[in-house]
Amino acid sequence: MPAAPPPRALVPVLLFVGTVVAVISSLGAPLVPAVAATLDTSLPDAQWSLTATLLVGAVATPVVGRLGDGPQRRRVVLVVLGVVTLGGVLAALPLGLGWLVAGRALQGLGLGLTPLAIATAREALAGQRARSTIAALSITVVAGVGLGYPLAGLVAELGGVHAAFWAGAGVSLAALLASAAVLPPAETTQRSRLDVVGALLLGAGLAALLIALGEAGTWGWTSPALWSLLGGAALALACWVPWEWRTPSPLVDLRLARGRVALTAHVAALLVGLSNYLLLASVPVLAQGPVSDGAGFGVSIVVAGLVLLPFSAASVLAGRLARLLADRAGQHLVLPVAALVQCAAFVLFGLARTDLWQLFLVMGIAGLGVGAAFAAFPALVVSAVPPSETGSATSLNQVLRYVGFALGSTLTATVLDAATPEGGAPAASGYTTIAVVGAAVCVLTAVVAWLALARRQPAGVPAPAGG
Repeated sequence: MPAAPPPRALVPVLLFVGTVVAVISSLGAPLVPAVAATLDTSLPDAQWSLTATLLVGAVATPVVGRLGDGPQRRRVVLVVLGVVTLGGVLAALPLGLGWLVAGRALQGLGLGLTPLAIATAREALAGQRARSTIAALSITVVAGVGLGYPLAGLVAELGGVHAAFWAGAGVSLAALLASAAVLPPAETTQRSRLDVVGALLLGAGLAALLIALGEAGTWGWTSPALWSLLGGAALALACWVPWEWRTPSPLVDLRLARGRVALTAHVAALLVGLSNYLLLASVPVLAQGPVSDGAGFGVSIVVAGLVLLPFSAASVLAGRLARLLADRAGQHLVLPVAALVQCAAFVLFGLARTDLWQLFLVMGIAGLGVGAAFAAFPALVVSAVPPSETGSATSLNQVLRYVGFALGSTLTATVLDAATPEGGAPAASGYTTIAVVGAAVCVLTAVVAWLALARRQPAGVPAPAGG
């Protein structure tokens, strides 16, 4: 058995892998308008370069977690990074939209790597070093997104859309080589059983639902194909729920959503994820939209990426603010307050889009709300399940978050497509609709969280993560 690598070499590599995951997953957001222009396709079709990654990530997170939750963890990490690199190459080659989306879908497998990096840190490191590394890994998910947006925009501005994906493939390859050099083998010898049926049902149900929502504007709401897909999605997900509930080794243990606190945390994760991507997917389109149409600002991809930077910076700060709020007023207030802060961002987005600085402000406020909510979820989940089930419950919360991301991305494309005249760019009414829908989702999140958590503050709830 190879000797364990020194902690000094292991920690930077784990953080690098966590950052790569975030950067790769966020590559699509500021590039969607450029993908549409480069490949001469519509914005809804180009939006699949983002949605496909998030969809695969929602299914891949529990699958990769199961495969890596045993003696094969190192091999799983290396194989996944290899697939992510291959996906980057496919997306970078000038083969057309279909291959680009397929490559981005392969890159979505990387979203399941962060839990394995955390598990490696928990096993290979000890004491404060393990705790600080795990905390840093949770922050890289947000910090990496903030880094990925402007860097992707800069590379695309200098070398085109495909150059940005070549850069992503190069970064993934570097992570693969670094991981091969230092990742230790897992200490556990117990193998986890993979729920193949559950993975197929979940993947089929989500894919059918997202395709139906994404094509609703093109096919029309009376299309038999649309309703066939929606019916198939409902049937697959309806079969998935009882299967996961009864199978001995479920892909996603839905039994861990029992109880008021746990159910609230998981429902809120879905809603916050959805509202989060309503802004992340629409703001870059608005920023790069032509000024002549009256709704856009006509900025470059670089500037569009920078517009999203306050979101990541504020998200990191929000983790600390959420901890202060929990200590002084109670953990039960963090999630309702976070949802109302995010709601304020949508209200501002709906009322004030005349100057570019307003988009920076919108994304900063949204980052505070989303960051505080994401910091609150682990504390609520941990308080609601036995210690032995913390990992599975956290994985369920992560899956629902990614499902919300994918739904938000698809819904944005559908709304903006409905507001786009033939041969033009999305009209201002499309962004106003997104603001109204986002604000409504945030209010619903706040009401659900308040009614479920404020009646009886959960005992023994730890403070939110974030410093």
